[in-house]
Amino acid sequence: MKLSEYRALKANKKKNKFGAVACNRDGIRFHSKLERAYYDHLLLLRNAGKIKYFLRQVPLHLPGNIRYVIDFVVFWNIIDLEGDEVDYIDVKGKSTQVYLNKKKTAEAVYPITIREVKKGDF
Repeated sequence: MKLSEYRALKANKKKNKFGAVACNRDGIRFHSKLERAYYDHLLLLRNAGKIKYFLRQVPLHLPGNIRYVIDFVVFWNIIDLEGDEVDYIDVKGKSTQVYLNKKKTAEAVYPITIREVKKGDF
């Protein structure tokens, strides 16, 4: 590959406007390093027997043909202080207004509470 071809390919690579860097782990593509770190955290909790299992990228269908994807749904072996056995978790480096609107709508349509996890929360 010529240097000019390499530069053209590199210039066409789309950057995330919030600085998130896509990465991989276990053959899974994550939208950010923070999301991957939370995945690693969940694996540790599962291996320690604190959670039964977890799901990634769970879609919720909202009114107006809008799709909202929750990063993780966690099924606990133990019930937490609020009495919940299931956590709906979105890993966020930055909360946008679009995200907040979708979250609010999802919580109104479904009987769930979505917990936002940021860097340093786990």
